[in-house]
Amino acid sequence: MPSPLPLLLLVQDAAPAIVPADTAWMLVATGLVLLMTPALAFFYGGLVRAKNSLNTMMMSFAALGAVGITWAVIAYSLAFAEGTAWLGGTAHALLAGVGTEAKGTIPHVLFMAYQGTFAIITAALISGAVVERMRFGPYLAFIVLWTLVVYAPVAHWVWGGGWLMTKGVLDFAGGTVVHINAGISAVVAALVLGSRKDYGRQAIVPHNVPFVLLGAGLLWFGWFGFNGGSALAASELAALAFTNTFLAPMATLVAWMLLDYLRTGHATAVGGATGVVVGLVAITPAAGFVSPAGALALGALAALPSYFGILWRSRTRLDDSLDVFAGHGLGGLTGALLTGVFARKAWNAAGSDGLLAGNPGQLGLQALGASASLVYAGLMTFVLLRLLALLVPLRATARTEGKGMDVTQHGEEAYADGEGSILVMSDGASVAAITPAMTPEPAAR
Repeated sequence: MPSPLPLLLLVQDAAPAIVPADTAWMLVATGLVLLMTPALAFFYGGLVRAKNSLNTMMMSFAALGAVGITWAVIAYSLAFAEGTAWLGGTAHALLAGVGTEAKGTIPHVLFMAYQGTFAIITAALISGAVVERMRFGPYLAFIVLWTLVVYAPVAHWVWGGGWLMTKGVLDFAGGTVVHINAGISAVVAALVLGSRKDYGRQAIVPHNVPFVLLGAGLLWFGWFGFNGGSALAASELAALAFTNTFLAPMATLVAWMLLDYLRTGHATAVGGATGVVVGLVAITPAAGFVSPAGALALGALAALPSYFGILWRSRTRLDDSLDVFAGHGLGGLTGALLTGVFARKAWNAAGSDGLLAGNPGQLGLQALGASASLVYAGLMTFVLLRLLALLVPLRATARTEGKGMDVTQHGEEAYADGEGSILVMSDGASVAAITPAMTPEPAAR
């Protein structure tokens, strides 16, 4: 009887096999994460004034095209192709070498698409800091450049075999790559553009709170793909990340409502929706590394920095319009650091133990990863915006702001009055679009 050893060696040396169950789950997860960008459009769109709601929503929707194409053309390669410790190479430019071959246990092309949904929503998150004043064209140019210069390198550092991954920084689904990255970039963008003309002079309140709740609910739904899909398989690890994504925002929601009630006597709907999003942000880096009990504790603790960060920001001249830094920057930073506290190898052998499991060094590594992202993303965002401002005006004029960004940037309005929507003529004048009344005529015989 021949020895089984040659067959065993052949199996070990064979190319990775695609697992149908893993592929099915990742197809679903990719769709869920893609849904998060339209969900963000509703969340942000409800928080602004009515005259700017379409423009705000379009800033998210347009990222689907602008960032998605950038990802396929070159950014995916810069993030995940083999390269240096700092940046991937160009081997996968224009999706060269990205086919149906296995990447882990799923098709490579599916892995690329899944990661692309992360790049899209990360860029769209920044828009919340510059709504109601940044011109649409320069915004699109900025998020394309930002994806290439900021997102792709940091993704490579943490997930693509770069220097932070080599050092052992834990970021299961994007606390550093997505939320800290977007959060610090948002606050820098707000500083570069300056505040809205009405900021600090009149109350600027959400025009559609149900949109905010709808957006938050859809974000939570999509986040199961965001975190659960980051296991890249239909596995026990995906179930852990899914469950932690289920639990952590619940704890943050309760903590946020309690804080609201203790401070004002009311538990607000906008506050509750914000609390859910902050909980989702905070659990993102930890979802596959902590226990469900740890997720509950992490979610409750995450409410504090973001809640008081929003209160502090509202008393300053910093017009981070929708509190992207407080929600995503501070939420991501809190989650990244608490990953270094609550992580346990008993729940994920590929991870590390954290402070509570006797490994204080992991907390230091988490701080290193967060600091590197904060410094690099903040600096490069400043440089990109300053260079872009040399070519085109970044923000709208005061008169344009007064009219509203919907009409001036898109020639449309969200809510029609009287006889119809706004029609913008070629000379820039706006008139009411009128549909002439038609007299019914008898049918031809």
